Amino acid sequence: MKNIVFDLGGVLFARDKNKCPQELVDFFSFVRAEKMPAFWEEYDRGTLTRDEVTDILCQVKGCDRDRCAALIDEAIDRQEPIAPTERLVGDLKAAGYKLYVLSNMSREFIDFLRRVPVYRHFDGEVVSCEERTVKPEPRIYRILLDRYGLIPADTLFIDDRPENIAAAERLGIRGCLFDRHDPAATCDALRRLLL
Repeated sequence: MKNIVFDLGGVLFARDKNKCPQELVDFFSFVRAEKMPAFWEEYDRGTLTRDEVTDILCQVKGCDRDRCAALIDEAIDRQEPIAPTERLVGDLKAAGYKLYVLSNMSREFIDFLRRVPVYRHFDGEVVSCEERTVKPEPRIYRILLDRYGLIPADTLFIDDRPENIAAAERLGIRGCLFDRHDPAATCDALRRLLL
């Protein structure tokens, strides 16, 4: 294995529920649903703007626009690295692996995450809002492979959604399902495999 590809949300970054007001946790509970709502998928795809998504959320959640906008700001600002994954990324980089990002992420969220120090470890990235395609659509995986000349058999993809892993595996990329409820256990298993 030469190339390690990380999803971001739920794998490398998350909002710590213990630090978040319950209102925020409840408001964004849909991002952990088995199927992402269509409007949020289109936000990640880059085909809906933040303003459009705010309007939709006001209707869906029944709250006023200012409160909704403030909750989105807070959701962005409260993202932080998941400690075991952050350490793993640094150790993999030091061991000589090439590291990549493959993530469904909207413009405002990715702009925030790119400023976090751990992000500097990555050799390349493919982010849905910039490519107008989302996981598990095959095109986003092909963009990653083609852009960086990655050989699927030499590439491991880490994601917290089974359908995204399955899509990668159909293209010959090895998959690792990340347990967002026990990140330390997944990172320990990856250490045994890779380090």
